[in-house]
Amino acid sequence: MRLEAKNVSFHYGKEKIIENVDFSLEQGEIVGLAGPSGCGKTTFCKILAGYENPHSGTITINGLSIPKKGYNPVQLIHQHPEKVVNPRWKMSKILSEAGVPDTELLESLGIKDEWLTRWPNELSGGELQRFCVARALGVNTQFLLADEMTTMLDAITQAQIWHAVLEIAKRRNIGVLVVSHERKLVEKLCSRVIQFNTNK
Repeated sequence: MRLEAKNVSFHYGKEKIIENVDFSLEQGEIVGLAGPSGCGKTTFCKILAGYENPHSGTITINGLSIPKKGYNPVQLIHQHPEKVVNPRWKMSKILSEAGVPDTELLESLGIKDEWLTRWPNELSGGELQRFCVARALGVNTQFLLADEMTTMLDAITQAQIWHAVLEIAKRRNIGVLVVSHERKLVEKLCSRVIQFNTNK
């Protein structure tokens, strides 16, 4: 399986955010996307995951368009988990959006049973992000886009989450895009690193 972007461009009004970008991620590959804040990394991830449509170019999996209905095999984990969960749902319902939770995955992420009955505002940022990671790693996920996934978290939580994500990615042959402005992190985790530059 290959996730591929060909000649992708995107702009807000007259401002060019992304210009003629080519990119590919193989299933099972761990690739880094590095670049300074504001260079378009998050926008590019949203395009890859189907949240935004490019103004030109294509996004495909094995040459086919990403499905508009059903489970999206390309899952995006955002930097701010509180912005991507329903505040009116308890954590058990949020987690089950992607299907029946993987008990082994929950354990590896350090998710405690008592957290399942809590509301999002009753959890810390690190606890909430663990749920967002677990939700993104549904059984049909083929590619995971981790957009500054652990930037806001303490070092111990960062290490635990990355260890769990990379272990399950290896086991399930999931392609992972590690997006960060921290060059050292992506060099440590990834087999290759792409420096993201824009033509703004």
